[in-house]
Amino acid sequence: MSTTPPAKVQSGTTDWDVQAKNNRAPANSQVLKQGDTFAIVDQLGEIGGAGDSEQGVYHLGTRFLSTWELLINNKRPLLLNSTMKEDNSSFVVQMTTPELPQPDHVLPQGTLHVFRSMLLDGGTFYEHLRLKNYSRSPVDLEVEYRFASDFRDIFEVRGEHRAQRGELLEAKVDKSAVALAYHGLDDQKREVNVAFDGKVKIIEPRRCVLQVHLGGGEETTLHATAECHTEKSGYVKKPDTPSRSHAEAVTGWSNRLRQTEAERVEIFTSNEEFNGWLNRSNADLDMLISDTIYGRYPYAGVPWFATPFGRDGIITALETLWVRPKLARGVLSFLAATQATEVDPSIESEPGKIVHEMRDGEMAALGEVPFKRYYGTVDATPLFVILAGQYYRRTGDREFIEFIWHNIRRAVNWIDEYGDVDGDGFVEYQSHNERGLTHQCWKDSNDSIFHSDGRDAKGAIAVSEVQGYVYQAKLLAAELADVMDDAAWASELRQQAVRLKEDFNARFWVPSIGTFAIALDGDKMACKVRNSNAGHLLFSGIVDPCHAASVAATLTDERAFNGWGIRTISAGEVRYNPMSYHNGSIWPHDTAMCAAGLARYGFRDECARVIAGLFDASLFNDLHRLPELFCGFDRMPGHAPTLYPVACSPQAWATGAAFLLLQSILGLTFSPTKPQVQFENPRLPDFLNWVRIQNLRIGDGVVDLAFHRHPRDVGMNVERKEGDLQIVVIG
Repeated sequence: MSTTPPAKVQSGTTDWDVQAKNNRAPANSQVLKQGDTFAIVDQLGEIGGAGDSEQGVYHLGTRFLSTWELLINNKRPLLLNSTMKEDNSSFVVQMTTPELPQPDHVLPQGTLHVFRSMLLDGGTFYEHLRLKNYSRSPVDLEVEYRFASDFRDIFEVRGEHRAQRGELLEAKVDKSAVALAYHGLDDQKREVNVAFDGKVKIIEPRRCVLQVHLGGGEETTLHATAECHTEKSGYVKKPDTPSRSHAEAVTGWSNRLRQTEAERVEIFTSNEEFNGWLNRSNADLDMLISDTIYGRYPYAGVPWFATPFGRDGIITALETLWVRPKLARGVLSFLAATQATEVDPSIESEPGKIVHEMRDGEMAALGEVPFKRYYGTVDATPLFVILAGQYYRRTGDREFIEFIWHNIRRAVNWIDEYGDVDGDGFVEYQSHNERGLTHQCWKDSNDSIFHSDGRDAKGAIAVSEVQGYVYQAKLLAAELADVMDDAAWASELRQQAVRLKEDFNARFWVPSIGTFAIALDGDKMACKVRNSNAGHLLFSGIVDPCHAASVAATLTDERAFNGWGIRTISAGEVRYNPMSYHNGSIWPHDTAMCAAGLARYGFRDECARVIAGLFDASLFNDLHRLPELFCGFDRMPGHAPTLYPVACSPQAWATGAAFLLLQSILGLTFSPTKPQVQFENPRLPDFLNWVRIQNLRIGDGVVDLAFHRHPRDVGMNVERKEGDLQIVVIG
């Protein structure tokens, strides 16, 4: 089994797993992202020092900088420290130099301070370089930048071979700038303009040397920029913006962050480490969110999935809905605008279907990968309806629901008309072309859906969690139909949901394993494999109460729960591999949805145990950042979780896990009929003595709440309440 992630580009006849190259960037690489641009640099702020790796500055799916190195007097500076700013806006590196010979003396090591600050804004990479001479003697310096661009598509960087590429154009060299350009096979010109300020001694296509004289105790500041341009911007992306000064870019970041902070719910707890996890999750989410022409959307993850994914965006919005309702509106707007309108097997498109993935790079434009706009997912469409229903519960925003009502109706129609491939009442997937995904659920590796004896599931496959999503979607669509004064359709939807729940519990339940089959194959044979998707079933509410305790037990026994999180496939199953992508690894979003399902059915102790595991995992990760996934090996006392070698970090739905976990343990829900927030049997895990929630807006009101853990229960105090809203505690 592969220990590298699928590129989300498999098919039944061709293995499209795009392998990440072996020469990876160091584990301590740092990530910057803003809009459709992201950068991966090493501890020194360098690009390319690790060899053939994923480091670089990327814009709209293409690497625009593949080399970025700094030399002073032909020597590489020595690292003192490097840190990412807490809000992810900039990366700061502090260095010094080894001994630097001068005409009449030698500048000792540790005398020149080198300060680098890097950020992204509007498609431009900025470096602010400050040099200070701490000696009493003057010093003459040659500051050299080395740079290059390979203009490789991100799929090429991931390892996909191309038989033919476009043309690297001749560099244009100006007095203080170099323009590097590439004319792609898609007839699009991509260009990066690398510019410097200061006294230029040498400027060539791959380097620039600046002369600096510093008297004793003096300092100076230099700036360098790499401005990315494309002839055509993406069809839903905002166009490239003109480069600004470094100071203007810093101000722009500050203004955006202030606006975001003013809108969101603030959470404080008694545990500073837990606060650190929440703060990191907020900062990562802010970084991953991009402005599109349809609204704000969380891109899935850096580096491989820095683009819109339907399922990922919806689940991220659901996880964070109670603290960031405006993000859910942006996700719904984007997905409604890109909803499929026609049948096109080449991109798995059918009327009403919600998009899976969208790409801007050259290979997508040419069809070398099928993801320019690809609809090969079975779950995004019911999840879209769920998000719309939950958004209305959270906000009461009838005007927006009316605006996307036709999209909601079309999504439900897709479930009924196209989703049920064989007419058995369950929603299935089956690839319609040889280049798309074999498995079109969230576990979309080629080997992820299988029988207990290891055989692949074949045919039109009905995965379990999707039936739960459809059940929940029908009930929430019924609530929205009531809002839209369509009582007849609401009644019909509720009847359909009741039938689906009955049929699902009858067909998918497997007594011998104490949980639900992961899927039914095309012959309606159950895939009797213990799996984490059962937690999604609890999350949706489709599980008959008579099965809930058994499902909870299988999710939290030692085969499934490894001390950090819940394995995608339980230990002991025939394809179990803790190093695999989907057959035994731990995904924070998956574990969080399982915990939410446990809480929904009243298993608060189990929920608290799972929360504690993921929280502990966050403590061992750099910046408290949970990655896309990590390996499912048993937890060893005093040791960190085993990292998955090519996981995205940050990843949007991993950042949202902390907020869903806290909501679940507090039993926090919103009323579909009035401005009301409910807390059902609220609990706090042992590591939290108190939690304060501020600026929680419900309708036109706002409330501040405090929860305190007592030996037998949790007490709640209302510290501020403005407007017409209700607060209800149950249990």
